[in-house]
Amino acid sequence: MSSAVRVAVCDPSHPDARYCLRAYFEELARRFDGGFDPALSISAADRELRPPAGLFLVATLPGEPAGCGALKFHRDAPAEIKRMWVAPAARGLGLGRRILAELEARAAANGVRTLRLETNHALAEAIALYRAAGYREVPAFNDEPYAHHWFEKTLTPL
Repeated sequence: MSSAVRVAVCDPSHPDARYCLRAYFEELARRFDGGFDPALSISAADRELRPPAGLFLVATLPGEPAGCGALKFHRDAPAEIKRMWVAPAARGLGLGRRILAELEARAAANGVRTLRLETNHALAEAIALYRAAGYREVPAFNDEPYAHHWFEKTLTPL
């Protein structure tokens, strides 16, 4: 599987990125109590997910978009992981771990020492992934209305 997977930076306006974001938002709307409205969530607009403000990754398997994840960089503050998603058909293949590892590597390469993220209690798979990858639960660091869990990880400098 790993040789068929490609994880690469992609402009968030690219059709593959749009496909992933649309599927991600639809899944959150189905799984969250009360649905999901991206306009009510903390911003992760295209301009925030393009260098130098951030970056957006798309995973393809084979050649079809199968997952995504993003980074938002902040001067003098921890970076944030946003928009982590894996297509249901690709779950269980390690794609989430691969995207997360790539996000961490790219964050470290950009001088990030601390990564943060928040997630909803309905996303048990994501919570398990973050814990297994060394993220520790911390007190709320933002007012994301859809979050129940906040996580942080210290990165090893490159």
